[in-house]
Amino acid sequence: MTRFETSHTDDAHVVLGKLTSPHGVKGWLKVYSYTSPMDSILQYPEWWVRQGESLKRISIVQGRRQGKGLVVQLKGIDDRTAAEALAQTEILMPKEALPTLSDDEYYWHELEGLTVFTQSGERLGQVSYLFETGANDVMVVRGDNDAIDKRERLLPFLPDDVIVEISPKDGRMVVNWDPEF
Repeated sequence: MTRFETSHTDDAHVVLGKLTSPHGVKGWLKVYSYTSPMDSILQYPEWWVRQGESLKRISIVQGRRQGKGLVVQLKGIDDRTAAEALAQTEILMPKEALPTLSDDEYYWHELEGLTVFTQSGERLGQVSYLFETGANDVMVVRGDNDAIDKRERLLPFLPDDVIVEISPKDGRMVVNWDPEF
């Protein structure tokens, strides 16, 4: 199983990252990417940016790594003032524009909200979100009213070890995990 980071935002879009702040005086912007690897976000020639409740399509002129992050030049954003107007906006992509994955690959937004069960059928709760630790990815599973308790559990996302079955269509995941841990 392969992981592809994205963050869930609504039924039609996923958040790929964020335009954080201007970079220089010629309209470039710093980008915080949720994709892995981080520069995968630059493979999309167009993004949607959310400003308040409105979505706007914008084309990438060029982008590159800059230090430990990314910077991008967007069409029509030619000075620092225009870049400041886009600072702190989310970068979105329609879900249908994302590459199709093989059967054993999942985007993180597909895992969020799945109900998690142990192999013996005990309900642990739902996947709230995932995060990267370096060694392996971690799922945050929050107990709910129908779970065995209301605990929050951190489960390593280790296919063929902890993760036994993933079924997004059925809204469930089965894990090899001791509920007492």
